[in-house]
Amino acid sequence: MSNKQPESPDSAEIFERITYLSGKAQQMLLDFWTRQEAPAALTGDPFGMTSLWPAMTNAALSDPLRLAQMQFDYMQQAAGLWQGFLSGDVPEGAEGGAVRDKRFGSEAWASAPAFQFIKQAYLLTSRYIMESVGALEGLSPREQEKARFFTQQFVDALSPSNYALTNPDVLKATIDSGGENLLRGTEHLLDDLQRGRMKMTDESAFEVGVNVAATPGKVIFENRLFQLIQYAPATETAYEVPVLIFPPWINKFYILDLTPEKSFIRWCTQQGLTVYVVSWKNADETLADVELDHYVREGFLTAIDKAIENTAAPAVHVIGYCVAGTSLAAVLALMEERGDGAKVRSATFFTAQVDFEDAGDLKLFVEDSENASFYGELSEGRGYLDGRYMATTFNMLRANDLIWNYVVNNYLLGKDYFPFDLLFWNSDATNVPAKWHAAYLRDLYRDNLLAEPGGISIDGTAIDLSTVKTPTYIQAGKEDHIAPLRSVWKLTRHFAGPIRFTLAGSGHIAGVVNPPAVEKYQHWTLEGTLPETLAEFQDAATEHKGSWWPDWLNWITPLSGEQKPAPQPGEGKLDALEDAPGRYVKERIA
Repeated sequence: MSNKQPESPDSAEIFERITYLSGKAQQMLLDFWTRQEAPAALTGDPFGMTSLWPAMTNAALSDPLRLAQMQFDYMQQAAGLWQGFLSGDVPEGAEGGAVRDKRFGSEAWASAPAFQFIKQAYLLTSRYIMESVGALEGLSPREQEKARFFTQQFVDALSPSNYALTNPDVLKATIDSGGENLLRGTEHLLDDLQRGRMKMTDESAFEVGVNVAATPGKVIFENRLFQLIQYAPATETAYEVPVLIFPPWINKFYILDLTPEKSFIRWCTQQGLTVYVVSWKNADETLADVELDHYVREGFLTAIDKAIENTAAPAVHVIGYCVAGTSLAAVLALMEERGDGAKVRSATFFTAQVDFEDAGDLKLFVEDSENASFYGELSEGRGYLDGRYMATTFNMLRANDLIWNYVVNNYLLGKDYFPFDLLFWNSDATNVPAKWHAAYLRDLYRDNLLAEPGGISIDGTAIDLSTVKTPTYIQAGKEDHIAPLRSVWKLTRHFAGPIRFTLAGSGHIAGVVNPPAVEKYQHWTLEGTLPETLAEFQDAATEHKGSWWPDWLNWITPLSGEQKPAPQPGEGKLDALEDAPGRYVKERIA
């Protein structure tokens, strides 16, 4: 047997192969686009950029000396970088924060002089661009924030890691596979374009009700807005007062019921709590009329009454996650006004805001042209907003992690999708009623009316958050990019009852979904009366390793009454309609 190794293809063969595959990919793209029509919502100027760019230009030219000095500084640093490249000694200072930048994690970015130069030239240029935007004068605060955010989007998009010819990993994969990675990537791209969203994980690995949203229970009530799920007990006895969870209507509820080891819902049943969850309807034309009043009357208040009726409990504990927490705060104020506050024994808020003054980058998507015209076009007369547009908005808040990372892996490297339950949930977008969504953005994000006494009326009743006396547990995420920490903290300033505030490590999802068994992240608590400011809380708070869930359990169980035989779903006042997780959560956009 011969030991002779097969010859590697020469550069001409590689070039010929890649040229062939590139042509095939281009033909695939051409065939796809000839069958498509541009959505009306993607035309025009939905984010007001037509007026912003001239304003930025005028602001830059208003101080020509400063602009000239910054350009001079940039040219000096760029020249030094170029000289270092020619001499084989690229200055280390040019990298800035690249050591922690996952985009440039490959060894080739540091070991190959050409890629080291490309990386550092990009970092230098992007830093100069962002500093230039930050130095603009004459813009309104809102224009300044929009300029910063959308320039950052532009800068991130231009990263050399996002392009085949300037990414060493992509070049290596292209040579090793003869370009097959690019062909697979094109197939992934076309598949994503067809479904209208970027695929992030192997979605065939998960099935709702089988290996996610699989905690056993029954649907015991439903109306046009939601199904109410009661979960089977995991203990022989349970506390008298049940827990009722309101998830965000912009997402599926099973973020709190992923795989069994990550499920907050399953964990609660194991602690002797009776758990109810609202599963919101995936909006369609039948919900075109729905606004805040409907969500409160037909949603929150109905669910509270049904949970109390079914369990024959004196009250319920309620939990509101994100936007559902915002609405829950309004519901509690309404119940106080109507004398029904005793129906709620305690309220827990996961990363929820009621005062939107410091709501972060999401506020940049809210103004008249965007709120009325843009969302009206997105609903295209159907009465609901396609959840895929909203998912893209959230992804833009962390574009490098949630957009460009997948562009590289899926489209350039052509990698197979890795199964990840959290990304499966993230891809399971939810439609929302267009009228309610537009009003939410206008009245809360833009006009901040919920923070004003009497600013919001529900079903004809003006509400005031300062009247809420319900014992409250507030959880915030230290690195939350959707509900920023300093914005969530403001909830502590609006309620009149006893409040416990817990700061969790990580962000909007991982900060909440952090089961104790994994011993991950940390949380901070402070005993006694809360201080006036977030800074004072952070200075005085005690750090604890791992999940905050046990802290919440220790807080809620003394408020939960005595233990009784655990109620079985379908054996209370309300009959079982179907097995959990029910039909509503299984309605998928694409």
